Amino acid sequence: MAMALRRFFLGRPLATAHVVHERLTKVKALAVFSSDALSSVAYATEEILLVLVLAGTAALHLSIPIAIAIGLLLLILTICYWQTVHAYPMGGGAYIVAKHNLGTYPSLVAGAALLTDYILTVAVSIASGVAAITSAFPSLYPHRVALAVALIAMITLANLRGIRESSNIFALPTYLFIIGMFGLIATGLIKYTLYGLGPAPVADPPVATHALTTFLVLRAFASGCTALTGLEAIADGVPAFQKPESRNAGVTLLWMALILMTMFIGITTLSHLYGIVPQHGQTVVSQLARHVLGSGPLYYYVQAATAMILVLAANTSYADFPRLASFIARDRFLPRQLVNLGDRLVFSNGIIALGVLASLLIIAFDGDTHALIPLYAVGVFLSFTLSQSGMVMHWRKERSAGWAHRAAINGLGAFMSFVVLGVFATVKFTQGAWIVIILIPLLVLHFRSIHRHYEFVNARLTLGGFERPTHIRHVVIVPVSDIHRGVVLALTYAKTISSDVRAVYVDLNIELARALRERWKQWHADIPLVVLESPYRSIIQPLLDYIDAVKRDEQLDMVTVLLPEYVTPHWWQTLLHNQTALLIKGALLFKKGVIVISVPYHLEE
Repeated sequence: MAMALRRFFLGRPLATAHVVHERLTKVKALAVFSSDALSSVAYATEEILLVLVLAGTAALHLSIPIAIAIGLLLLILTICYWQTVHAYPMGGGAYIVAKHNLGTYPSLVAGAALLTDYILTVAVSIASGVAAITSAFPSLYPHRVALAVALIAMITLANLRGIRESSNIFALPTYLFIIGMFGLIATGLIKYTLYGLGPAPVADPPVATHALTTFLVLRAFASGCTALTGLEAIADGVPAFQKPESRNAGVTLLWMALILMTMFIGITTLSHLYGIVPQHGQTVVSQLARHVLGSGPLYYYVQAATAMILVLAANTSYADFPRLASFIARDRFLPRQLVNLGDRLVFSNGIIALGVLASLLIIAFDGDTHALIPLYAVGVFLSFTLSQSGMVMHWRKERSAGWAHRAAINGLGAFMSFVVLGVFATVKFTQGAWIVIILIPLLVLHFRSIHRHYEFVNARLTLGGFERPTHIRHVVIVPVSDIHRGVVLALTYAKTISSDVRAVYVDLNIELARALRERWKQWHADIPLVVLESPYRSIIQPLLDYIDAVKRDEQLDMVTVLLPEYVTPHWWQTLLHNQTALLIKGALLFKKGVIVISVPYHLEE
């Protein structure tokens, strides 16, 4: 039944040779890898305004120069990542670039920053999408956390079906959002030019609570830089593109940057022209759309498209988090289960881990977008800085034609990213950025502890200096609760393993023990039956004490514990029986020199 459900939800398994058919065209890749960056248009302008409005509505005019500065930074980083995409056609994320050019610890810092960022991307995107939904339907606001977790579960399931299927599902909402935003910007500019529409009405005009200082402007700039999150996604996912991978990835990166810059500056400009002021319970995009398009179908189209792109922006992380986790796990800094491809040629364990961690984050922060965003961009710009610094070293080592020019471009990207990182960490430190600043070193230490464990395992399993054992002294112990067909089969099998077989019965009832002794003489008189007393009615502890005593007193190398088990015709019938064999397996798992074998006897209807 479990396999049938798995096939129903995930589809049939795909052969390894089918992986080439799972690659993405530029059109689908734009939807998969750009939804995170493009969706930031829905909240980046609002984050700028939320800071500037602290100095009163007169300070909101600074949103346009701040947006232009962020646009220039976007342009610089796009050129930098275009170079990275072509230099690393097998995937050039910050982890790989830092590993090859800066060393192990910088790569682990980059990996920790990116993994943290991808988890936060899912949480922020889903929370923002739910905010867009609750702006249109305020009655859903109390249920925002449950709604967010349900949406994460939906996206997780879609990604477990495979990258090509997820791209088919998510492509349409991405392009609907792009059409909606360009339509909103064009309509807003035309109406303002022709009719000079006045500012949007504000129920309670905000009162200035802070002076307009350089620090406040830097806070607004740092908040708006959330528009740049997701920029590295294409560089991380180059192998997912159709051939030629680097060229297709580079073209997609340029299109993404052009669309993002146009929409971000356009929405910010419209917000200034129409005097949009942040309001509780309604996003800036919602206010803008309602004022420009009215409260009819076009407004709900924009809100629906915004909600969909914000929810599906999480898909960028689902494409990159499992792949990055597999790279780190391949280097033995994360559990090796993350390396394995699942039935549908995706890193299923990484996808599930991402869904669980993002859901926990949503619950912990009560689905509040503004509480999550201060945690968001520290990891992004740290990875930008390390990636571009690594590219500078890459060009210096390669020294191909024009290497100095390329190194200068990446150096400028590294410097600008580092400046923004410093600004963000400073102005957002008390608002939650300190959590990520502390978390990243802790993750690096965790990576190192995992790596030390794998080194320990390799050292203990290596054949160097190992002498093959010529003889192993052991006995076979068969725990029994009665004598029936399953026990008889297990004892017969035990005799093929060793000539020294002992059955062990834990006495919980004197009458039952006496009856078993009588029946034992009839069926297995050739195998000794050891009856253990249990004054405290425990089955496990007397058995463990007996195994330890036999191994110690007889100086055995191994003790084989052979467990008779019967298997019921239906899985649910197992719940009607004691799981003693399972408890024994668990108790013996960490005992040195003890081998556990199960001998199943299938009950047939």
